[in-house]
Amino acid sequence: MKLGTRGSPLALAQAYETRRRLSEAHDLPQEAFEIVVIKTTGDNMALIQTDTPLKELGGKGLFTREIEQALLDGSIDLAIHSMKDMPVLQPEGLVIDCYLPREDVRDAFLSPHHAALSELPEGAKVGTSSLRRKAQILVAYPALQVVEFRGNVQTRLKKLEDGVAACTFLAMAGLNRLGQPELAKAAMAPEEMLPAIAQGAIGIERRSDDSRAADMLAAIHDQPTGQRLAAERAFLAALDGSCETPIAGLAELEGGTLRLRGEVLRPDGSESLKDEGTALIEDGAELGREMARGLLDRAGPGFFDWRS
Repeated sequence: MKLGTRGSPLALAQAYETRRRLSEAHDLPQEAFEIVVIKTTGDNMALIQTDTPLKELGGKGLFTREIEQALLDGSIDLAIHSMKDMPVLQPEGLVIDCYLPREDVRDAFLSPHHAALSELPEGAKVGTSSLRRKAQILVAYPALQVVEFRGNVQTRLKKLEDGVAACTFLAMAGLNRLGQPELAKAAMAPEEMLPAIAQGAIGIERRSDDSRAADMLAAIHDQPTGQRLAAERAFLAALDGSCETPIAGLAELEGGTLRLRGEVLRPDGSESLKDEGTALIEDGAELGREMARGLLDRAGPGFFDWRS
């Protein structure tokens, strides 16, 4: 069985975790699962244009298109994704119905000279390529500057040492999966920085008519993660979310209840709208759609115009 993935260290760590779980669940040697690295258009463009915002390169689909095409044409059997990077709609013939247990959802604060975001002096530069993080930072700390900042972990650390920015952010989940949680000076509580939709979750995509893959994946699917993402991604879909839209959301389970927090922001950080609600777990997706509709009504036309 061939597992398709991008070739970054984090993507490979996620592929190895998926292979290990499949191997253990089905009592098969790990050699039964071949990891196939697929270079995407987004990977190539990101290497060349490291200071260009992702939205100007073409968005999230740039990092999934070739992998999904390989899945459709049978070159691979499964595609492994970071769910926070996935569009809300899959191509016809593909489905994501398997999620691994979710990692730490929080954002990680990295800085060579400061212990917390609140310690940065007025005018300090914050490096990030995330419109969500940019908007959240400018809402809370309007005296800071935000500069475009992309690359793998080592590239970003080098930029910090070179003084390109005073700090940057990564996902704690990624640092944990890479075995480098100590790089984070602090983890941002969701109350301070609500994470991206589906942050910390790995999703495994398959062909919708592949019953063998469906049976194998059912054994490693984490139901609580799936329930949480159903609410978060319904919220995102109803907002017509894309990488050009600053949106944050987090669903949490307690007993038979799901709590959902959502946030939409003006891209320039001039305004943030938040909401939260609870529902039965099975009604989580409808709660996400209702919350999105309420925030859209409050936001009004032009709220998400990134040129504003």
